[in-house]
Amino acid sequence: MQPRGARPGEVIQNSKEVLSLLQEKNPAFKPVLAVIQAGEDNLMQEINQKLAEEAGLNITHICLPADSSEDEIIDEILKINEDSRVHGLALQISETSFSSKILHALKPEKDVDLHEADVVIFGSPKPEEVPLSWIQQGTTVLNCSHDFLSGKLGCGSPGIHGHSLIAEDVSLLAAALRIQNMVGSGRRWLREQQYRRWKLHCLKLQPLSPVPSDIEISRAQTPKAVDVLAKEIGLLEDEIEIYGRSKAKVRLSLLERLKDQADGKYVLVAGITPTPLGEGKSTVTIGLVQAMTAHLNVNSFACLRQPSQGPTFGVKGGAAGGGYAQVIPMEEFNLHLTGDIHAITAANNLLAAAIDTRILHENTQTDKALYNRLVPSVNGIREFSKIQLARLKKLGINKTDPSALTEDEMRKFARLDIDPATITWQRVLDTNDRFLRKITVGQGNTEKGHSRQAQFDIAVASEIMAVLALTDSLKDMKERLGRMVVASDKNGQPVTADDLGVTGALTVLMKDAIKPNLMQTLEGTPVFVHAGPFANIAHGNSSVLADKIALKLVGEEGFVVTEAGFGADIGMEKFFNIKCRASGLVPNVVVLVATVRALKMHGGGPSVTAGVPLKKEYTEENLQLVADGCCNLKKQIQIAQLFGVPVVVALNVFKTDTRAEIDLVCELAKQAGAFDAVPCYHWSVGGKGSVDLAWAVSEAAHKGSRFQFLYDVQLPIVEKIRTIAQAVYGARDIELSSEAQSKIDRYTEQGFGNLPICMAKTHLSLSHQPDKKGVPKDFILPITDVRASIGAGFIYPLVGTMSTMPGLPTRPCFYDIDLDTETEQVQGLF
Repeated sequence: MQPRGARPGEVIQNSKEVLSLLQEKNPAFKPVLAVIQAGEDNLMQEINQKLAEEAGLNITHICLPADSSEDEIIDEILKINEDSRVHGLALQISETSFSSKILHALKPEKDVDLHEADVVIFGSPKPEEVPLSWIQQGTTVLNCSHDFLSGKLGCGSPGIHGHSLIAEDVSLLAAALRIQNMVGSGRRWLREQQYRRWKLHCLKLQPLSPVPSDIEISRAQTPKAVDVLAKEIGLLEDEIEIYGRSKAKVRLSLLERLKDQADGKYVLVAGITPTPLGEGKSTVTIGLVQAMTAHLNVNSFACLRQPSQGPTFGVKGGAAGGGYAQVIPMEEFNLHLTGDIHAITAANNLLAAAIDTRILHENTQTDKALYNRLVPSVNGIREFSKIQLARLKKLGINKTDPSALTEDEMRKFARLDIDPATITWQRVLDTNDRFLRKITVGQGNTEKGHSRQAQFDIAVASEIMAVLALTDSLKDMKERLGRMVVASDKNGQPVTADDLGVTGALTVLMKDAIKPNLMQTLEGTPVFVHAGPFANIAHGNSSVLADKIALKLVGEEGFVVTEAGFGADIGMEKFFNIKCRASGLVPNVVVLVATVRALKMHGGGPSVTAGVPLKKEYTEENLQLVADGCCNLKKQIQIAQLFGVPVVVALNVFKTDTRAEIDLVCELAKQAGAFDAVPCYHWSVGGKGSVDLAWAVSEAAHKGSRFQFLYDVQLPIVEKIRTIAQAVYGARDIELSSEAQSKIDRYTEQGFGNLPICMAKTHLSLSHQPDKKGVPKDFILPITDVRASIGAGFIYPLVGTMSTMPGLPTRPCFYDIDLDTETEQVQGLF
């Protein structure tokens, strides 16, 4: 007799109907049940398979030897636990193998025999080892003796008395109920895939006056465990990879799970032309999200760039924000993070090594010897690798047998014929080192005299960093890496990473770096830290992937706040014309950061130098300097308006600013066309000091934007450069060097003329001359060189004398950085 009238056929039919209803709303959904089986039990395997097929489930059996050890069984369980393709797991093991350790290894949410069961049949002599928390209240429990499958049964249950069960009936019913539970597990899994409302617990701040150092503030706050933060914002357990206690990477699978979730509002923080000290865009970004989430209860996410260690140990310091608007722990944010920049450095330099090595080997070997080494015979088998087959296809050679190529085909395949004078790919290092700006490589005896002049760039200027920042998937990243042009051959044709056969290896080095890094603010609100291209020598924005994931997580009424490097003329222009083209995302608001200090500089104040005390003009009230300097603020507002996006001015207030100066800036900003202008005090008090800014941004976002690009990418390269120079910088015209013109002609001929433009220009002026403040007029913008970042997807003109490797000053930041060897605490970071 079957418990409470349940019949296997009815159970399966009901399961099939429920599954069909689920699949009507989710056509791609087909739950997978995994059964781990120790020993041969063909009868149960056949029953499981038959019933699963009847119900419409996929089933997979993992068959282990009967004498498998406890650890071997647990290893298989752990693999299934982490396999997101499997929705349920059942164990079919002998009594001698059964243990509480094995049961505890199984994730309760994947268990389909106990966690949601209405009827539990114990065939084990050790039922006491089953965690009671796994059995829901009201479940019918049948406690059967160890030999019940032979028909010698001794069963007892609080709800059933005096019945004799037949082994085949028990087996069939158990399998049917397992299928039913599997469908229930699948329903639960589908619920978990839906967007989850945030249940965020914000951290309290107790601001001190005077405001302590950034690192003291950071260290005084205890961050939430990152897995707790992840759960609060709706991330699933298998969507994060934890690094220590306060950092985690987020897997890209989330984008598929939430693909139908509407995006939140998209806010860009940019700035006026800054002083060398910076004007606090990162601090404003953090202050704004702290205000929105911790004080207005609105979901918000900050998306920041990872800082380079060059400035961290050079002049500028870190980039975690400041005062009571920071990402914490700030030392982890500023040092190494999860190793993404190191991965970029390794990948970049592997490609650089491949270039010089290929030139050497082509110059020192015959066609036949080179071909034989590129396609060697291994254990008597000779075959092309996958990437070599792709090169054959590119060359129009439709052959797959290495021995079938003609001599001419072997030569075409084996020789890239790189012209050393055209190599644009440089080695990189994440340290400011001026002595690597020009070097000679290949001076060792083993390089047989094949030396050439080269250089190092700062790691964040690598095209691989730009690829990371602009890609939208692992597949897309691999394709972009393969398209990267490193040189031209002697016939003027581009040579790519694919041609060198290194694309797969680069992707392997970058496979973890592509996942955004999750951290938190001082008030416990979420932050993505991902990618870190400089804005003056690269495109200066955090990753597309971080923004896309954050926009899904915040929900339709939430806000994602991202930051573009330096002034609006640089970082914001590239955000719109490059990043938004790549992502397809449309911004709702621009927050334009200004300071009284920077406006006074643009109004004719004395020069500002890092590490040197500010002169009295900057510490005392001077309304005339402020008024005169607002010309730069007005120009940056106008630049944002070129793109049709409303502007909110955020005045980052310093303690030396007077009320009259603050009111003047806000009034002039609104007269210049800003939607609103708001003083911000987050540095001294945290999020509550930016609540007014949060309200202004929210109102501007609901006004709607009429976003448009500045230029059509189909225009000639020269015209796109001229458009940026005139419309954004205010130049009268551009002037191309002969080298720049030659490069433009080459890139156009190679088919790269329809890419957007990424200007490499000083951030200290709207012009190419750093000392020209305010709004320079009637100048000619010199284009000294042009490079192509084909994998990233832009043309890269160099304006004036731009260096891609910064140098260290007389007194770098590293003088103040130290480690307490007793507490292991970092000191001196800012």
